[in-house]
Formats: sequence, structure tokens, C-alpha cells
Amino acid sequence: MALIRWNRTENTNWSPLEQLTRLRDEMDRLFLSPLGELPRPGQFFNQWAPSLDLYEDKDNVFVKAEVPGMKKEDIDVSLHDNALTVSGERKFEQKQEEAENYRSERFFGRFSRSITLPVSVAGDKVKASYKDGILTITLPKSEQAKPKQIEVSVT
Repeated sequence: MALIRWNRTENTNWSPLEQLTRLRDEMDRLFLSPLGELPRPGQFFNQWAPSLDLYEDKDNVFVKAEVPGMKKEDIDVSLHDNALTVSGERKFEQKQEEAENYRSERFFGRFSRSITLPVSVAGDKVKASYKDGILTITLPKSEQAKPKQIEVSVT
């Protein structure tokens, strides 16, 4: 019998700053929504929200959201005070009258995700596309937010 040394597997994608940002976004969403929109306690963990990716290059900020099985008419995208909100509703499919349901894991109903953007963007140039269940939002950075090269002069 041989002993094998235990090695902790590190998740190289885990970022404490990202986790704090996600917590702040969720707290903002909780406190900024009117109390009437809060789910009842029994429904709190039954709500669904699409997963989002947020990244940027030198000219744009990109958001990709997973919203499979939805029509583009059921998705709303809005930008207000440097916060992007993706909301919509996944409609409940009619169950078959004579079919027996053994498992139901998909979520239906309204959702809303708001994220604070890391830089200011040109709101009038935002574009959104939807393909294969992925909503892609391209937000061009405002001129003030783009990096600028400064030439050093020798005197």
C-alpha cells in the first residue's frame, strides 16, 4: 500500500474581487428594487436569473447572457446611469394532459439582472444580438473611458 500526498486543487479562475463585486451587485439589486418586487420568502430561492459574462477590450464592453428557449420579443435590455439591466420572461410551456411529470428542473417566469458597468459607455451606440440562446450586448466605450496614448516630448 502506497501513500499518496494530498494536493489541494486550486481554482485558478476564482477571484476574491470578482466575488465581492458580485455580492455588491446583488445587494444593489436587492435594495434598489421596490419592495413590491421582492419574492415571498417561500419563493426566494425558486427565482431564476440567467448567467452573465462581462468583459472588455480597448474599445468595447461585452455582456453575454444565457437565455435559452426564449424569443427575442421576451427579452428587454436597458441602460441607465451606467447600469445595464437584462430582464424578460420565460413562458411556461403547457404540460400534456395525459403525461405524467417525473422531473421539472427548468425555471420559468420573470427575471431581471442588473450590473454596474466598469467604465462609461456610449449609450446611443449599444447593440444587442441573440443567437442560439445567447444574448450578446456590445457597449462601445465613451471617448473619455478609452485609453489614450500620451506622447512624451524631450526638451
